[in-house]
Amino acid sequence: MGGSGGGGGSVWVLSLLVVAFMMVSQEVNCISCGDAVSALIPCGSFLMGEGPPKPSDQCCSSAQALNKMASTHASRVAVCECFKSSGPSFGVKPARVKQLPSLCKLKLNLAINQNTNCKNV
Repeated sequence: MGGSGGGGGSVWVLSLLVVAFMMVSQEVNCISCGDAVSALIPCGSFLMGEGPPKPSDQCCSSAQALNKMASTHASRVAVCECFKSSGPSFGVKPARVKQLPSLCKLKLNLAINQNTNCKNV
């Protein structure tokens, strides 16, 4: 059990722990697109323009919960990119997206369309 062999193993284990910690941190700070879309399912009819002119209480609660989950710049960029790419395929109306923050009392700007630069959110 030489001194140099044990030290190399410790560095290797420490390196693995650092990499594992970084991976976990990224998962905690970023929200998957599926999670973001699922969070706003209660807002579907409002966002597609099929429901009443105001979002439901359940929609606003879900939007507020998503807002709290997206607490870092990286997670907000990820959510923005998600909605930018998936919104049109779901038939989401950009005007309704823009109304959601004020109607649900969210302190953020959600003007998401194809021209949105998500790095500025």
